[in-house]
Amino acid sequence: MGDRIFIEGNEAVGWGALSAGCDCYFAYPISPQNEIPEFFSREMPKRGKVFVQAQSETGTIGMLYGAAAIGVRAMTSTSSPGWGLMQEGMSNLSGARLPCVIVLVQRVGPAVQNLQHAQMDYKSVTRGGGGGDYRNMVLAPSSVQETHDIVQLAFYLADKYSNPVVVLMDALMGHIFEPLEVKTLDFGPLPSKDDWRLRLRGQRKDGKHIVSPAKGMAEGYIDYLRNLREKYKSMESEIRYEGYMIDDAELVLVAYGYCARVCEEAVNEARAQGLKAGLLRPITLWPFPYKDIRDKAAQGCKFLVVEDSLGQMVDDVRMGVEGKAEVSLVDITFRHIASEDGMIMPQRVVEEIKRLI
Repeated sequence: MGDRIFIEGNEAVGWGALSAGCDCYFAYPISPQNEIPEFFSREMPKRGKVFVQAQSETGTIGMLYGAAAIGVRAMTSTSSPGWGLMQEGMSNLSGARLPCVIVLVQRVGPAVQNLQHAQMDYKSVTRGGGGGDYRNMVLAPSSVQETHDIVQLAFYLADKYSNPVVVLMDALMGHIFEPLEVKTLDFGPLPSKDDWRLRLRGQRKDGKHIVSPAKGMAEGYIDYLRNLREKYKSMESEIRYEGYMIDDAELVLVAYGYCARVCEEAVNEARAQGLKAGLLRPITLWPFPYKDIRDKAAQGCKFLVVEDSLGQMVDDVRMGVEGKAEVSLVDITFRHIASEDGMIMPQRVVEEIKRLI
């Protein structure tokens, strides 16, 4: 058993990174994730680790590239406007096949807009917002404990596949307070970084500085792309999701982040009224659990996607059902207050469950 503390989701990011052995953290302050850099500014120096407040998000992603290139565990965090500024760097990290972790705490948009919560960055995260053809693995926690654990998993998967991993949160998940057990998780052995990490000339047997970022051109461009394609295909084996009362469900809700918490309560209320609803919560947003959704569609289930946006993940659910099931949507316009201060509440979801069953 580890230490038990009572903290918010943003601080759980920091404790998860420390549990994972993170050595370097770079970031530029931006709401609603400022508690994360505040945590690292306090905790990293006294542990002999690196904390740098960068001059901007574009500077941050460049620093992350440098740290990842020498083979240490490094990460950053940001919010939606900063995420937009990092996209060229994200493409470069993926192209160089460098492992690192990026935590994105989404806020309402489009554009900069306000500081309130939302889930409006799903497509830019799961599809890649930078130039070129690349993939980021994306993980979405829905509790403080899971945030802590998923950050550790993110570092493991980044090292396993030598690829950036994004932890996608919303501001409600970042600011909710819950108990946390701080503990180090063991996901198994990892490949050595010694064959590619950057070192001073003379420290490698071949006398070179680094292999990985220049590797694509050395092996030939088409071979480089083939290797990327095979890696992305192997990453698809990492699909993770959680099912809640879906075995006999006639209507399956699909949601992540705070909306998944809302949907779980809505499912409980629906079941109390004799309505067979269930919840499928994707933990990996990429790779996405298409097969599991397709299997439920083949059983005759309908689907209700609940997401705090105009509808982004709903397109993945529609692809999953392959036209064999009805897919409905509860989106940001269902908020209980018609402003950026509102949120999707369980009762609105229950109303849609009644309408659809």
